[in-house]
Amino acid sequence: MNRLKEKYTNEIVPSLVEKFNYTSVMAVPKLDKIVVNMGIGDAVSNAKALDKAVEELGQITGQKPLVTKAKKSIAGFKLREGMPIGAKVTLRGERMYAFLDKLVTVSLPRVRDFRGISNKAFDGRGNYTLGVKEQLIFPEIDYDKVDKVRGMDVVIVTTANTDEEARELLTHMGMPFKK
Repeated sequence: MNRLKEKYTNEIVPSLVEKFNYTSVMAVPKLDKIVVNMGIGDAVSNAKALDKAVEELGQITGQKPLVTKAKKSIAGFKLREGMPIGAKVTLRGERMYAFLDKLVTVSLPRVRDFRGISNKAFDGRGNYTLGVKEQLIFPEIDYDKVDKVRGMDVVIVTTANTDEEARELLTHMGMPFKK
């Protein structure tokens, strides 16, 4: 069993029940899924950029990414409908806990000038979005093999009804919010 999942079951659930007075343990918010998305603008002119990004995203998450395609044609960006322009991975279950654990304990502390993540990136329904500027903060990425620094969005979807509940849940899970 995963370290973070164990902590959730044994420590986080009781402390959240105490704080928000839930009547049932099933009402306690939990992680639903984590979506990691990487938009690759170069993919329009350079097909190899996409392959490299897909490979890196696969190494980071331990799951094969889905290539996302353009929904509309935009002439200004030389983009046609159906062209591949990004990659995403949806993590659930064990892999999700493993990824969050790695993100919190290993990757985020490696960010330059890191002072914590923003408190304002909640969407009003208990989900949190985090932008990562470079893929180099993940230990799986070999610095010498990187051709271009790429960023990604990490969306953490919880079953919480309010931002306050979600913030409490993520704080207990070790997310380093700004004080």
